[in-house]
Amino acid sequence: MAKEFDAVKEKDRIVNWIRQWFEKNGPKAGAVIGISGGKDSTIAAAVLCEALGPERVYGVLMPDGEQADIEDSKKVCEFLKINARIINIKAATDGFKSAFLEATGINGEPVKQEMGNDAKINTPPRIRMATLYAVAQSLPFGGRVINTCNRSEDYIGYSTKYGDAAGDVSLFQNYTVREVRAIGEVLGVPKELIYKVPSDGLCGLSDEDKIGFTYDCLDDYILTGVCEDEEIKAKIDRMHVMNLHKLRLMETVERE
Repeated sequence: MAKEFDAVKEKDRIVNWIRQWFEKNGPKAGAVIGISGGKDSTIAAAVLCEALGPERVYGVLMPDGEQADIEDSKKVCEFLKINARIINIKAATDGFKSAFLEATGINGEPVKQEMGNDAKINTPPRIRMATLYAVAQSLPFGGRVINTCNRSEDYIGYSTKYGDAAGDVSLFQNYTVREVRAIGEVLGVPKELIYKVPSDGLCGLSDEDKIGFTYDCLDDYILTGVCEDEEIKAKIDRMHVMNLHKLRLMETVERE
């Protein structure tokens, strides 16, 4: 059985840790974070505001053309009173797709290869991460990019390698969806943002529809090791093993 989660204690732990980390890794640097309008980026931004002050938090909204819930992203920035800007990445994603289609061999002949569906889905998150680093490197005292993935997503690899899985520092890597939401409640984040149906905004499905089980089920399994549905348990185990490469540092050949 998982021990009771003390959201106040853990929120304070994260806040103090952030302060210490920035003192070592950028005493004047800003915290640069993509604001999607979902729970993770919203609650992470709220934690950063308490740790550093809203004046050092830079929210970046990055629609790929039209974003149906961009008003939620704006609401987050207004609620937290953070620095914010909108950078529409559609020209970049369209340009990349065009460049891919127009690729040629070294002899000048067209390659004639369509971009795979997974590549199409994962290209915008990777361009968004490049955008966050461009913002960070353009701030007067530099910036540090905040990773907003949580333990539940990381456990099953529900993130884009070198996209939203990247960053300089991760706040919620050791906290499940349930625990992140509890921290959000302690911080006074509006409930409609904390409990907004999670979606990657890429494929038109909710996270839970796409992965085939609920976050509550996944969190229970992570925290207690128990999953009564053997089929779901097997699927979670399979996804975890298959996606471990996303959590590891780049491997290299060891010299004798």
